[in-house]
Amino acid sequence: MTLLSLRAGRLSIDLAPSAGGSIVRFTAGESIDVLRPASAEAIASGRGNNASCYPLVPFSNRIANGRLDIGGREIVLAPNWPGLRHPMHGDGWARPWDVERHAAHSAELAYAHDGRKGWPFRYRARQSFRLEDDRLVVGMSIENLEGRAVPAGLGLHPFFSRDADTELACRTRGVWRTDAEILPTERIAVPPEWDFAVSRPVDSVVLDNCFDGWDGHAMVTWPRHDLRLDLTATEAFRHLVIYIPKASRHFCVEPVSHASGAVGRSVLAAGATLAGDIVFRLSNL
Repeated sequence: MTLLSLRAGRLSIDLAPSAGGSIVRFTAGESIDVLRPASAEAIASGRGNNASCYPLVPFSNRIANGRLDIGGREIVLAPNWPGLRHPMHGDGWARPWDVERHAAHSAELAYAHDGRKGWPFRYRARQSFRLEDDRLVVGMSIENLEGRAVPAGLGLHPFFSRDADTELACRTRGVWRTDAEILPTERIAVPPEWDFAVSRPVDSVVLDNCFDGWDGHAMVTWPRHDLRLDLTATEAFRHLVIYIPKASRHFCVEPVSHASGAVGRSVLAAGATLAGDIVFRLSNL
């Protein structure tokens, strides 16, 4: 499988277009993994769900029982995730992407969906990657190829490396409680135990929840590496899924365009495009 490598200053990333258009490694310097590195087996699988970072198109998170109400008509999606009965994270992570351009510091990937399997509507998704001396800029877009308005969303799913002293900071207004299957049940104000308005250790909480009212900025720090990452996103991404599993070496802070399970209310007009940028900026503490 061919990987695309981008290098700029002390930063480097490797992309696997054939494995869900995913990032399979993102490093700072010679040895610091900003994101969890993908194994050779994960890359060879042709899927991005075990990669460093993968795209969420045309929706983020789970759709309960695959059932969507589109203008009074119910559509049922087939399960698409290993061991899960609820369709999750759309099509892009499990499909090969076409390389439209590749240079030393940048690349552009595209995926055209015909609506025959998976999501029942046609769309075209694009990702652009631009690496600079201190940052990675990821551009994402989804274009509705149908002749009518249909649901569509975007998101990015990075798996950040995690040490015992890794911290996270971000400002949000609300969060969805979930049931045993991680389906949203109730929106509440962010409780103190889930509040990251002031930087705090990732290890202090276990989460797999969608937050809203995000101001578009989050900060991750790795004190043992003297490293800080500022994650910023444009207006298209104002929800944030935070996934902090127990006793794991990674965690996720996912900028997304809609609340979990709510893509049916995120409608894109015929021929219209939803687009935005996500920036990973690295600096020393």
